[in-house]
Amino acid sequence: MQELFKAAVERGASDIHIKAGDFMRARVHGELQPLTQQKLTVDQVKGIALQLIPFQEDKDNFDKLLDYDCSWGIPGVGRFRVNIMKQRGSPMIVLRAIPIEIPSVEDLGLPPIINKIAAADRGMILVTGVTGSGKSSTMAAMINWINRNKQVHVVTLENPIEFLHRDNKSSITQRDIGTDTDSFDSGLRSVLRQDPDVILIGEMRDKITIETALKAAETGHLVISTLHTKNAVQTLSRIIAVFEPSEQEMIRVRLSESLQAVISQRLVARRTGGRVAAMEVMLVTSTIRDCIRDHERMEEVGDLIEEGREHYGSQSFDQHLMELVKDGTVDFEIAKAAANNPADFDLKMNMFGDPRSQRAGDAPVADEMSGLMGD
Repeated sequence: MQELFKAAVERGASDIHIKAGDFMRARVHGELQPLTQQKLTVDQVKGIALQLIPFQEDKDNFDKLLDYDCSWGIPGVGRFRVNIMKQRGSPMIVLRAIPIEIPSVEDLGLPPIINKIAAADRGMILVTGVTGSGKSSTMAAMINWINRNKQVHVVTLENPIEFLHRDNKSSITQRDIGTDTDSFDSGLRSVLRQDPDVILIGEMRDKITIETALKAAETGHLVISTLHTKNAVQTLSRIIAVFEPSEQEMIRVRLSESLQAVISQRLVARRTGGRVAAMEVMLVTSTIRDCIRDHERMEEVGDLIEEGREHYGSQSFDQHLMELVKDGTVDFEIAKAAANNPADFDLKMNMFGDPRSQRAGDAPVADEMSGLMGD
């Protein structure tokens, strides 16, 4: 089993699927490929699952487990985020590969502005995107920058812990939900008593988490977290909609004062194989703060992101996708399909000449995401 996992990681697999009645499969460059020639039995999948579960009590109650999260590692290969579930009454396992080495912004080929965002002393930074878009890797790269450049205390609340950070200039405390603290709620309630400078929350799941994160940002801490939203405007709307109508005006004010940036990302296929992150980066300027406070001006945010590219370093998805097409990293049709507004993207690209005539350039090695970017 370990040799199979090692081979999958060496091929650049981001996920491994293990299901009774099917081949073992690996997601390589976004596509599921078989790893085995024979289909797995229920007993084989159960046997693998029991090797991955860390606690004897959970192993003893395996048949009662419906959804179970943990982490697992192979020395010299890497760590995996593990989800064990039932499907049609039989066990299934999905493992997300996590590299041993903590990636940097440069390793991941992300815009340099991400390092500047990580340098913030306080406020809230949100990294958003669908499952599998690389949010965890981007947050790890930001913590990596902080760890190499600032003398601060970083506390993470994760379910489960993914990247393992070693103390450098910073002291990093990583707490696993279910092992080191009962829940996100209890972990967040106690985190402010642990003298943190930076707080990483694996996911803002509900009203309580959002409220506590806002409170931490308001009291002088830097809070980094994620949401499953596709762009900055949807992120703002989603946070506000969690609260009752009577609370929303105050939440708009609090959010406008605390939010520093929203980084939204999606992975797109590179011309030379693998995937690269297309990113929307919203830096919260004074004008955008005004728009957050006034719901009638929220529609202006998208234009303000594009207008702020030269002066602030912000960028929309379409601006970044245009750049990826023009430098030969991504095919026009792939970029158009990923754009917020494909028709508008087509029109803008044609203003710079026929995008279909773009030649593939030498894409930088750092743009290769398949082996580095996880959820």
